[in-house]
Amino acid sequence: MSLTKIEHLFTHKLTELQHQGIGKGNEKVITGRKAAGDGFGARYFLEGQNDKPFLRMNSNSYLGLAASPKVIKAETDAAEKFGVGPGAVRFISGTYQPHIELEQKLARFHSRESAMLFSSAYATMMGVLPQFVSEDTLIVSDALNHSCIINAVRLAHPAFKEVYAHADINALDKILEDHKGRVKRVCVVTDGIFSMRGDYAHLDKISACCKRHEEAFEEGIITIVDDSHGVGAFGKTGRGTEEYTQGKADILIATLGKAFGVNGGYVVSNSKVIAYLRETSPFYIYSNPITPAEAATAIAALDIVASPEGLPLLDKLRGFSTRLRVGLEGLGYETLAGEHPIVPIFIRDTEKTSALVAHLFAHNILVTGLNYPVVPQGEQEIRLQVSAEHTEKDIDYLLAILVEYKQ
Repeated sequence: MSLTKIEHLFTHKLTELQHQGIGKGNEKVITGRKAAGDGFGARYFLEGQNDKPFLRMNSNSYLGLAASPKVIKAETDAAEKFGVGPGAVRFISGTYQPHIELEQKLARFHSRESAMLFSSAYATMMGVLPQFVSEDTLIVSDALNHSCIINAVRLAHPAFKEVYAHADINALDKILEDHKGRVKRVCVVTDGIFSMRGDYAHLDKISACCKRHEEAFEEGIITIVDDSHGVGAFGKTGRGTEEYTQGKADILIATLGKAFGVNGGYVVSNSKVIAYLRETSPFYIYSNPITPAEAATAIAALDIVASPEGLPLLDKLRGFSTRLRVGLEGLGYETLAGEHPIVPIFIRDTEKTSALVAHLFAHNILVTGLNYPVVPQGEQEIRLQVSAEHTEKDIDYLLAILVEYKQ
């Protein structure tokens, strides 16, 4: 057995990715963290950067809970009690008390009957969507949906799949009208918050549209929403896009690895749906769960968000996000209005995007540049992500470096 006959294909593919500007290259390795001080938030150290402290503007840890002493203690205590790994999949011997407690709390947090944990939100979508797709199913997907949804659709093999223009409810309406009599069931799937831009799906309008057409389909229309960037970071109390739009998904998927600062994914719905998924989803049945300590850590983070303690964090997050958007607009940068802590700067040119990313890195600021074909041609951007861990001084420092770049 040998790989020598195909290794040149790997080299060719890597070269092609680099040429397209989408090769990831070597990952930046975080070697340490410097606590907040002197009015500035935490800073991070990178391998090979001579102990230069970096401002992290590309983290999903929107509430800064990964560094919360209360959350860290919960993981330490649970690891000492249960060990560092589950030791088995859930149905064999890998279900621990913290898993059950966390599922119950997540269901209550989202006003649902039941919840179910997965190893990640990506695995959740991959393990959930195909279980609701039959040979008589149409899947309808937003054009800007996340990779996990795109790959879940491929895995599901529906009778038909349709993509509607981003956030275009009229286009969704037409697709549903055109497929009457062609399928028995429809799954409409969308992100809650779109990860590249920070804008949101109008779940209230999507639900109303689906309700208008549901009687025409023998097995109805199921709405499935991945709100991984919304839950814990959006809405007055952190309930995400559902809270903000007053719409509701039949099946809601989210993550523990962003605003909650831990690891893992989950789905909430009614008790029959969750019971069905526990018996049918291979990503749940045959894969180890998050560790008991991670589950206990997520409980501590969820308790903070769900309590009065979470409201000031959410207020701070909204305030810093507004400060950054207003500052960018004042400097003449193009961004999107909104309340979510994803704040894009549209550069609309690959070379210019890469140049600005390099300028910010040279001034100890970590950001993410998104170029074609990760985003459509002409939509090249830098995605900034605000955290409650940041301070006003951090935002002002970023803006000052952006001023310098324009001069």
